[in-house]
Amino acid sequence: MSKTDNQVKQLLAEDVKIPQHVAIIMDGNGRWAQLRGKKRVVGHKSGVESVRTSVATAVKYNVKALTLFAFSSENWQRPQTEVNVLMDLFMFVLTREVKRLHKNGIKFKVIGDLSKFSSKLQKMIKASEELTAENSGMVLSIAANYGGRWDITHAAKVLAKKVERQEISADEITEASLNEQTSLANLPELDLLIRTGGDYRISNFLLWQAAYAELYFTDVLWPDFNEIEFTKAITMFDQRERRFGQTGEQVTNKK
Repeated sequence: MSKTDNQVKQLLAEDVKIPQHVAIIMDGNGRWAQLRGKKRVVGHKSGVESVRTSVATAVKYNVKALTLFAFSSENWQRPQTEVNVLMDLFMFVLTREVKRLHKNGIKFKVIGDLSKFSSKLQKMIKASEELTAENSGMVLSIAANYGGRWDITHAAKVLAKKVERQEISADEITEASLNEQTSLANLPELDLLIRTGGDYRISNFLLWQAAYAELYFTDVLWPDFNEIEFTKAITMFDQRERRFGQTGEQVTNKK
């Protein structure tokens, strides 16, 4: 048994808190490649293996939902060659990886403004979601052309149109009703947000959902984010005291 397997086995055997919903900002692909004297696109291709590893690790820990930030609404500003590679990788995931996900009972979905993608890619996304729709395992969400501000704005527009149609009044709009219109409304609350690559910001990712999430930042570049690194994040989550506005004494007394 490897060192990694021993760490995972030990953690699973302990009475630890496992996050129900984990999100990851997969940063550092380009720098990983440049450090090795290669083009940035090589890093993106290498990062696919880290996606596979993270999905497998999340399943092993019985995480209910995993959300990965693949392509932000700001990423269109990158060099066209890099954008093209990212789109090709997306197509690869949809044609090859989704079948593997379906075989393992994982439910696949894509969140974000999909209107900027080609009609072919949109059809592939729809087909992939339909293929896995009835699966009862972990929910894997890929954020593509996604932005947290877009998510909140879109939800607000949906509610505004309901007010226009007199289906609800403005006074009936609550945090709960707005949350119901956001991209991850049907999933468990976000517990843990991980960012690789060394930056200490969340870059317009899941702004609404991350309100009470635990944040974990690591200098590890995404292609090097393996099962051990994921385990470190889970261990950190277990050690955090989650107060949700209460005092530490109040939380302790509830245990």
